[in-house]
Amino acid sequence: MRRTATGLLLLMAAAFVALQLLRGSHPAWGYAIAFTEAAMVGGLADWFAVTALFRRPLGLPIPHTAIIPTNKDRIADTMAVFLKDNFLTPQVVARRLVGFNLAAAAGTFLADPDRSGQSRLRAGAANLLADVLESLDPERLGTQVRAGLVHQLEKIELSPLLGQMLSAAIADRRHLPLLEGAIRWAGNALEANEDLVRAMIRERANSLLRFAGLDTRLANAVLDGLYKLLAEMVVQPDHPLKLKIETMMEELAHNLVHDPATRLKVERAKLDLLANPAVSEWWQSVWERLRRSLIEAARNPNTALGTRITGMLGELGQALRQDPALQLQINRFARRTLVGVVSRYGDEIVRIVSETVKRWDAHTVTARIEGAVGRDLQFIRINGTLVGGLFGLAIHAVERFL
Repeated sequence: MRRTATGLLLLMAAAFVALQLLRGSHPAWGYAIAFTEAAMVGGLADWFAVTALFRRPLGLPIPHTAIIPTNKDRIADTMAVFLKDNFLTPQVVARRLVGFNLAAAAGTFLADPDRSGQSRLRAGAANLLADVLESLDPERLGTQVRAGLVHQLEKIELSPLLGQMLSAAIADRRHLPLLEGAIRWAGNALEANEDLVRAMIRERANSLLRFAGLDTRLANAVLDGLYKLLAEMVVQPDHPLKLKIETMMEELAHNLVHDPATRLKVERAKLDLLANPAVSEWWQSVWERLRRSLIEAARNPNTALGTRITGMLGELGQALRQDPALQLQINRFARRTLVGVVSRYGDEIVRIVSETVKRWDAHTVTARIEGAVGRDLQFIRINGTLVGGLFGLAIHAVERFL
């Protein structure tokens, strides 16, 4: 457009010269010369005006030229004041947000599973989670998480909780599978260590029994008796030993809740366990595996984590779109939040705008404003050339009639 405007000006100049050289006696020549002459004046005047806004015409130090780069600091302050007075006042923000249902718009956006923006939102949230986990020091973060858990566990008295859980399990007979599992485990352990049991019995038998070979029979009898006892405990619900164990479990549940000595022992055991370095090393390894799994799941959109994020976003969108009460609360919260932000930080925002523009050099300010206005600047030159020519025609016509 700059070349077009300049070309039109040169065309008027060439036409003016040609008409002067070929000037005849016909009255039309005067009109044509008047048009080209006035068009040159209009084009040159508007070229000067447009150029003077951004730079000095032909590099000459003409007063009141290069207006924008010379006054960029004042322009920055004026822009900041304009922004603050017309956009960043609590009254303006509140008025513009009254009829805007932010919650419903967000719900419509999130509830559409085929919307590409939602996919980008999901990917952005997942990548943000992965970036945060990767950027933080794994050992330090794991230590901080462990310290937080330890601090919370230290404040919780475990003994009453364990006692109540055990009492509830006994009342609902949910302890029986655990008890039977322990009995079966004892039977398997005994079977796997028969040779050790026989050796122990043989070592403790006197020499007379070993000489008579009765130590082997004694070991067989002991093992058979133990196997029989364990089998009877499994198949007989009311076995005396099983009932005795259940009674002991009930006493333990009662003591965990009501006996100060038992509660003190549990607390000491808990603190000793939390202070054990082995527990710290175990937690660090667990945390590292958990962290790497989360990073891998977040990076891969096809994992359960990505699917879960999508489902959560969809559910949130449906709730926002269908629940008027929730919309009212969120819109009210958003309106109050934005108005509060403007009230507290409006001056800081406009100050940032002003200082940013002031830090720009003159060339940057000129290029950005000129680029923002764009083609219209050159249309000013073109219009000036054509309108000047038309005024030249009008003036020449008035001159002829007078």
